[in-house]
Amino acid sequence: MFPSTILGRSYLLFMLVLAVGVFAQHEWQARDAFDEIKRQFDKVNADNCPIQHHSDLFLPTDSISHKPDIKEVNVNPVFPNRTALLHLQNMALSRSFFWSYILQSRFIRPAINDTYDPGMMYYFLSTVADVSANPSINASAIYFSPNSSYSSSYRGFFNKTFPRFGPRTFRLDDFNDPIHLQKISTWNTFDVQDLGAHHPDSISKDYTHDLYKINEWYRAWLPDNVEGRHDTKITYQVEIRYANNTNETYTFHGPPGAEENPGPIKFTRPYFDCGRSNKWLVSAVVPIADIYPRHTQFRHIEYPKYTAVAVLEMDFERIDINQCPLGEGNKGPNHFADTARCKKETTECEPLHGWGFRRGGYQCRCKPGFRLPPVVRRPYLGEIVERASAEQYYNEYDCLKIGWIQKLPVQWEKAPYHIRQKYLDRHPEYKNYTTGSRALHSERLNIDQSLKFIHSVNYRTCKNFHPQDLILRGDVGYGAKEQFENEAKMAVRLANFISAFLQVSDPNEVYSGKRVADKPLTEDQMIGETLAILMGDSKVWSASTLWERNKFTNRTYFGPYAYKTDLNTRKFKVEDLARINKTHELYTEKKYFKFLKQRWNTNFDDLETFYMKIKLRHNETGEYQQKYEHYPNFYRAANIKHGFWTQPQFDCDGYVKKWLVTYAVPFFGWDSLKVKLEFKGVVAVSMDMLQLDINQCPDWYYEPNAFKDTHKCDEQSSYCVPIMGRGYETGGYKCECLQGYEYPFEDLITYYDGQLVEAEYQNIVADKETRYDMFKCRLAGASGLQSALGLVISLFGLTLTLLYRFS
Repeated sequence: MFPSTILGRSYLLFMLVLAVGVFAQHEWQARDAFDEIKRQFDKVNADNCPIQHHSDLFLPTDSISHKPDIKEVNVNPVFPNRTALLHLQNMALSRSFFWSYILQSRFIRPAINDTYDPGMMYYFLSTVADVSANPSINASAIYFSPNSSYSSSYRGFFNKTFPRFGPRTFRLDDFNDPIHLQKISTWNTFDVQDLGAHHPDSISKDYTHDLYKINEWYRAWLPDNVEGRHDTKITYQVEIRYANNTNETYTFHGPPGAEENPGPIKFTRPYFDCGRSNKWLVSAVVPIADIYPRHTQFRHIEYPKYTAVAVLEMDFERIDINQCPLGEGNKGPNHFADTARCKKETTECEPLHGWGFRRGGYQCRCKPGFRLPPVVRRPYLGEIVERASAEQYYNEYDCLKIGWIQKLPVQWEKAPYHIRQKYLDRHPEYKNYTTGSRALHSERLNIDQSLKFIHSVNYRTCKNFHPQDLILRGDVGYGAKEQFENEAKMAVRLANFISAFLQVSDPNEVYSGKRVADKPLTEDQMIGETLAILMGDSKVWSASTLWERNKFTNRTYFGPYAYKTDLNTRKFKVEDLARINKTHELYTEKKYFKFLKQRWNTNFDDLETFYMKIKLRHNETGEYQQKYEHYPNFYRAANIKHGFWTQPQFDCDGYVKKWLVTYAVPFFGWDSLKVKLEFKGVVAVSMDMLQLDINQCPDWYYEPNAFKDTHKCDEQSSYCVPIMGRGYETGGYKCECLQGYEYPFEDLITYYDGQLVEAEYQNIVADKETRYDMFKCRLAGASGLQSALGLVISLFGLTLTLLYRFS
């Protein structure tokens, strides 16, 4: 009995010491703002959210920092970790423009006792396409104000409205879905519902009511109680030229302009989507305008107002947080500011992208005047610092002080002949080079001469060049796939929608009761969808929806082409390319159209399959939801990898006279027998190549980058790192010191700026005063070695003196 008691006590004492030892390792990590948000984040789940207090379903507004500002999108570069948020707001803006356009398009059509509005299936499939084409977007919805939604989906429903109408799609986790026998999450299954279909007495299901706890997205713009003047909604102008050469100038009301305050987009606080997707989401909300009420025959009481909102949502967990202290690049408000673990005495924090809502999305760089230890290659990764024990943290992750710091040179001199020749030999393309368009075809490309030619081409000078000179090599547009990915997704979204509508909606289908099938796609709808891409994303200069011959209803050819001539404008133009009847000028002869038609003419195995679980309203008044007659159903469509990127081209005879990079993606529908899919056409978007950032840094041999390895860093002591936001110019990089080297100058930065390096190299080429020879990193610890050498020489001299004296 006695030994067992001692053994038990010893065991308990051992466990206590072990627990204290384990937990004490991380005592240095005091609780901070991240832990506060994480506790609230974990507190709410699908089981307890209905009984949680209203305030517990929302996180603070500043838990999302660096929201994209539409006023600065074309002024300042957008951080890489905010491109998904930027696309979220662009998609919401695009949807708002389309619905505002199409709901008011009845004014350019003859007055009839019927509605021109799209049917319910159009709304549902539109929200499905928003989500299916964008992996970062998890939900899309349109919420109408009470009695503001007109529909063509019910017989005898002219000039009548739904009490509530809220088509919404969100992405399901289909791991355990019975239609996927592989038990693999595809993220291609969508739950589609009409949230306006509920019993009138169920106010907790009414998204307009205060008891619907999470409807901050609804209250952002609605209800729109217009008081005083009725012309408060901004207008946008579209000049349309149809295939029969008739013209139409159409002006419609839309969301607020980017220059207005507030702008067109409002972001909600992060909220728990209780009872729906049961996730923490963030919404971008944009209002939809209409002339309301309709058909009163008294135009003075019909005025523009916001009748609905377009709401697009993404997971809060996928949005990066910035743990660095407040400063120039992090001005706040930011709830997570100064929660990084960098040692402020010798290091400073720099955020990284792609980490989402978790600690460690940063790196600790050395402050000016400090350098990394010789055994450390790169800045300290935040995730490693966060996981460190107390002993590791206090003994590591420091930078060493640089012993001797030089002043920046004030007086510049011409480089001696041998120095100048040494640097020219490193870049022989600056000794013997060609100019003009031939500069792009040299064996060793001279980037300065190449860019000089590209920038010299404009709408005035393009006629002076051969047409072949206006089609550049594909690798000159390197980076378009990444930097214009959001714009390409706009085209994929429209291609997905058309594919879904052509495969799911049958205009000849007959339903029970008063419900009628959606009508075929109309010209106005396709013009509006094409125009919405252009208006929703300012980087897109032109967009087109090009239908194959005899594939659009009652038309041989149909190709709406929307474009703009100014970057920030409210005036847009649309041309139906079907009016061009010269054989060689037909849009079906375009390179990307022929390529995609040939590629997708017979084999469709590689297409994505998207599954939908659609629930419709029981009747006109809603009452309750019921499954769609085809439940579940699916459609097949292209993803972003199935598209085609063209070479950069300057079309001197085109509508947009710029260096354009075009992305085109196909859409598909059933053949006439509804037996198999067939190619129906393409959606194309064009962007200005000069908005790309050039990458001059070295890369793998197989990377198709015409300008790779054209940097001017000293490769013996430094390496090249690209910098975003510098545009289509040289110098979009910085020269960082290699491991074992240090930045020797007294400066506010610890690297050589690429623009400065390029400018000084041009002085070498022109044989002018330059300091290019000083843009090198110094061997780390060299100043200490010099001091030690001096001490050794002094001691040796003293020793010789003493020996001489006493000998």
